[in-house]
Amino acid sequence: MKYIITFVMSFLLVSMTNYVAGSIAGVSFDLMGGVIASVVLAIVVLGITAILPDEEVADY
Repeated sequence: MKYIITFVMSFLLVSMTNYVAGSIAGVSFDLMGGVIASVVLAIVVLGITAILPDEEVADY
């Protein structure tokens, strides 16, 4: 389930950024560019979460 939610959230964020940046630059919206970038972003985020340890935070 975390893989699906990660992809959906990355797709929404990348598509929104792609749309806004394209509107500012005056270029047309490209959905496939957003899909490819969101897949890459999802893989990076899942890779980072796999590398980080699952240790408890020290209580100071």
